[in-house]
Amino acid sequence: MNLGGDPPVLVACAHGTRDPGGRRLVAELALAARRLRPGLTTTAAFVDVQPPTVADVVAGLAAQGRPAVVVPLLLSGGYHVHVDIARAVQAHDAARAARPLGPDPRLVAVLADRLAAAGADPADTGTAVVLAAAGSSDPRSVADVAATAALLRERQAGPVSTGYGSTARPRVAEAVEAARRAGAAQVVVAAYLLAPGHFHGRLAAAGADVVTAPLLPDDRIAAVLLDRYDAAVATTADA
Repeated sequence: MNLGGDPPVLVACAHGTRDPGGRRLVAELALAARRLRPGLTTTAAFVDVQPPTVADVVAGLAAQGRPAVVVPLLLSGGYHVHVDIARAVQAHDAARAARPLGPDPRLVAVLADRLAAAGADPADTGTAVVLAAAGSSDPRSVADVAATAALLRERQAGPVSTGYGSTARPRVAEAVEAARRAGAAQVVVAAYLLAPGHFHGRLAAAGADVVTAPLLPDDRIAAVLLDRYDAAVATTADA
């Protein structure tokens, strides 16, 4: 596959949300990538909830003769990555998909900062952390979340487990309860989410002592976004 002579357009593809704050933060992430890479053309697309769809954006760029790299603004590789985004790029020779943002050590560093900001002491063995992800039936997504939890576990003296908002098990509330049964003095839910929205709003009801803020805003995430773009461009150039 040849993306042509011009640098591909970076299509930042998010899940989509009705939350105004979440929409603003996702838009600002794409702007941050443009700020870090002057001259790079970026545009937004979504796989659910809000327009424009990734299929429409990629098709529109292809009609203009513009190559594109779709970078999933998603933290793991589930249905939206392997089906929705994959289908959008398969129909066009000058488009390809990058891998999702996670897992990545920089995301774990942001998680650690959010935990510290919430008052969770990484040296406290009595503090249990539940890494809360949206959830997917795709085992590749579950494996990505587990890999992130393993990296976070290296930073925390207390136990780190995973919980999900839907589909995968255990659910966040179940993971919180399991941590309490295991003897945790404090249970903190680490929101493994880019921005506020429906799922983050539900985390307060999971029974934890503390819920962290989402990952955005943070320029480290924009750096991960650009790395995913660059890797996809390099792979295409080598093909």
